[in-house]
Amino acid sequence: MPRPHRVEVPGVPLHVIQRGNNRAACFFGDVDRRLYLKCLAECASARGCAIHAYVLMPNHVHLLLTPGEKGATSAMLQDLGRRYVRTINDAHERTGTLWEGRFKSHLVDSDRYLFVCHRYIELNPVRAGIVAGPADFPWSSHQHYRGERADPLIQEHAAYLSLGSSANERRHAFLSSFGEEIDLERIRTAVNKGWALGTESFVGRMESITGRILRPAHRGRPAKVEQPEAESLHQPELQL
Repeated sequence: MPRPHRVEVPGVPLHVIQRGNNRAACFFGDVDRRLYLKCLAECASARGCAIHAYVLMPNHVHLLLTPGEKGATSAMLQDLGRRYVRTINDAHERTGTLWEGRFKSHLVDSDRYLFVCHRYIELNPVRAGIVAGPADFPWSSHQHYRGERADPLIQEHAAYLSLGSSANERRHAFLSSFGEEIDLERIRTAVNKGWALGTESFVGRMESITGRILRPAHRGRPAKVEQPEAESLHQPELQL
C-alpha cells in the first residue's frame, strides 16, 4: 500500500521531526551542529520556508516552520540532507544514510497551538534531562527569544509579533507562558499520525483544502437504528 503524501499547506505552520537512522546520532560535535544550522538557513531561504523555532537534539531535530508554497518543506529537507550528510560522511569517514527515510510533520493552528508547539520544541532538552532549563541549551531557538542573541535563521511568526508593541513586551509575554502545561501526548500523536493540531474549525478547513482526513476516526460500533415496532394483528377500526 503506497504511503500517503505528507500534508503541507502554503502559509500554514508545520511542526517537523527528523530522526537519525535507527535513532542513532545525527550530530557528532558542535562543528556538525553549526554546519547543520548554516545549511538549514541557506536551504530554507532558497525554498521559501520561514523557520520560527528549532532544537537540535543528539539524534533528532524539531522544526517549527511555515512553507511559502506546496512542496517547499520536502524540497528544503532534501536539499539539506544532501548537503549535510555528504559533508558529515566525509568529515567522519562514514558511509550510508544519516536520517530516517521520511520526516514526520503535522499542521499547526497558528491561532491556538503555535506557541504550544514552540514551547514543546524548546523544552525538549529539559524533558530529556540534558539541561535544567531551556535557556541552558545552546542549540535551540530559545536564546533568540530570550533576547540573548539574534539568530539569523529565525523569522518570527506574525502571531509572535502580535504579542506586544515592542521586543521587550513580546519577549515577556512569550516567556511567561513557559510554565503552562503542555499536552505532550496530543502533540506526539499528531506528529506520528500526521493529524492537524488545532480547533475543530481549523481541522475542518485543512481537511477541505487537502482532501485528507486529519483527525482520529470515530471509534465504536455504529449507532443502532431503531426499527418501527411490528403492527398488531388486530388493528382498531379506523373512524372515517
